[in-house]
Amino acid sequence: RLAEQEQEINNLIQRKTAVDEENARLKNEFSNLNQKFRDKSQELKDTEECAQKKEEQNRLVIKNLEEENKGLNTCCADLLNDLEKLRKQEAQWKTEKSGSDARIKNLESDLTEAREQMKELHSICSNLSSQVAVKQEELSQKDCDVIRAKKELQELQILYRQNIEHTAQQAELIKQLQALNTD
Repeated sequence: RLAEQEQEINNLIQRKTAVDEENARLKNEFSNLNQKFRDKSQELKDTEECAQKKEEQNRLVIKNLEEENKGLNTCCADLLNDLEKLRKQEAQWKTEKSGSDARIKNLESDLTEAREQMKELHSICSNLSSQVAVKQEELSQKDCDVIRAKKELQELQILYRQNIEHTAQQAELIKQLQALNTD
């Protein structure tokens, strides 16, 4: 009976030892799990803080992007207005260019016509120059004739004066002869 009890005590001691070991193992595991839990809690806290910071950064980025987008929209609207103005200006320039091209065509046509007229006038001018040369030759001839006629006139005037003097002398002689005759 004592041996049974000793055996039972030994069994109980073995079981207690096994339970104590199990208990120590469980405590150790619990301690490890607790530490893991604390680590995970800290990690979660850090992750949440990080996520919060990221969210805040994202909000700032989104705000900045929205402001930038607003600026880009304004810039885009300005560029569209400028483009519209430039298109209108281009249309106006095309109209002006078309008018200028027509004017240039007309001016070229006028220039061609003026050149033709100039050729005709040049031809007329050449003919007139020839006629002037002929007339100058004739005029030169006439000048010579006039000079000759003047000389002849001067000679005639001298002869006329001599003739008048001669006639006066004759008249005087006739008077003297009549006087003598009367005497």
